[in-house]
Amino acid sequence: MDSLRVFNSLARDKQPFVPLTPGEVRMYVCGMTVYDYCHVGHARVMVVFDMVQRWLRTLGFNVTYVRNITDVDDKIIKRALENGETMRALTTRFIQYMHEDADALGVERPDLEPRATDFIPQMVDMIGALERNGYAYQADDGDVNYAVRKFANYGKLSGKSIEDLRAGERVAANTAKQDPLDFVLWKSAKESEPDESKWASPWGQGRPGWHIECSAMSCQLLGEHFDIHGGGADLQFPHHENEIAQSEGANGKPFVNYWLHNGFVRVDDEKMSKSLGNFFTIREVLEKYDAEVVRFFILRAHYRSPLNYSDTHLDDARSALTRLYTALKDVDGDGAAIDWEESYAQRFRAAMNDDFNTAVAMSVLFELAGEINKQRDPVLARQLSGLAGTLGLLGRDPAAFLQGGVGGGGDALRASVEARIDARAEAKRARNFAEADRIRAELLAEGIVLEDRPGGATEWRRA
Repeated sequence: MDSLRVFNSLARDKQPFVPLTPGEVRMYVCGMTVYDYCHVGHARVMVVFDMVQRWLRTLGFNVTYVRNITDVDDKIIKRALENGETMRALTTRFIQYMHEDADALGVERPDLEPRATDFIPQMVDMIGALERNGYAYQADDGDVNYAVRKFANYGKLSGKSIEDLRAGERVAANTAKQDPLDFVLWKSAKESEPDESKWASPWGQGRPGWHIECSAMSCQLLGEHFDIHGGGADLQFPHHENEIAQSEGANGKPFVNYWLHNGFVRVDDEKMSKSLGNFFTIREVLEKYDAEVVRFFILRAHYRSPLNYSDTHLDDARSALTRLYTALKDVDGDGAAIDWEESYAQRFRAAMNDDFNTAVAMSVLFELAGEINKQRDPVLARQLSGLAGTLGLLGRDPAAFLQGGVGGGGDALRASVEARIDARAEAKRARNFAEADRIRAELLAEGIVLEDRPGGATEWRRA
């Protein structure tokens, strides 16, 4: 079978994946800044790299997956002060909400989930190494900055020349810098900031800059040179570019072999942003759509392509996932493991090994579903549920999915539907077909589809 190939943003090409240590993969992904609810963009990052780590494990790799939590930065300090609470209370609460959202989406917890505030000593040590190596300096305002022009390969990830670069996001204009491109490594404490945002350092009290957090945590937990670093395309510059400069400047060795970036989320073909009013939290979306539908929607697109969010696309995803579950509804798998020599499995594996091409892999699942509908073959049913399971899909009882969904109801809904099915059956026995049709139409208007089976039984599912 084909070996795994991944698109490496650093090489700007698709390359064979060869881990530093045979059989082992060390992967770091930039996580959330926890001061508010996670949005659809966060959902894509979580689901995409959950898919990546699942597939790496399916291939037999021993994976160490790290996804960090940023629990100190300007936005967190500002929100905590506005709320009249501690940073720790604020961030702990939103970490819990993040976990609830991720759990709903079927995202497995990373092996390690470091909080930035637990790694301040490692950040101070790395900044000290950068200062000794001539890459860092303390400015007149007390901040310690990275001298970008001192790092010869700055721009190699983003492909930008040093002349084209501008100071990155989260780096405020500062006349104390030696160069406008320089970015902050250590922020000198301000009197107005809470004590819990201040740590002692050789440069005085302060706190780390955003970029140094990920460099220090990844190198501490995965080593100074590791296999994969992932995140959203919006982080490629300046965040990931700065991570390379910091880590390689401090350690004098290559930082990461493969850089993976997922594409942007757009809403009705416009970039998602609060200013445009098209900004959706995961919780808002899950009020309208089943969480597995959202996961399916994200994975249906190739991870590097733009993802266009709309109710129309989610409705289509719900219908598509319903087709897969419907194929399994009356055909139980034989309980065996996936047969990777079987033709559908080989095609699925080839697609996934081609830079995690879930879009093509999904097409294989739908072909399998079509064959199950024709042949009612338990072996094919096992292959469908097993292959989909490597993506974190089709793990529920088909009837539970088909009769479930968003909108509430639960046992009360089930009782109401089944009572009307019984009333419809009674009407048919009395040859009152108009009443039977009225009940079917009433249920359909409520989003309930009735399916009359051979032998007179009637089953139902969500539309």
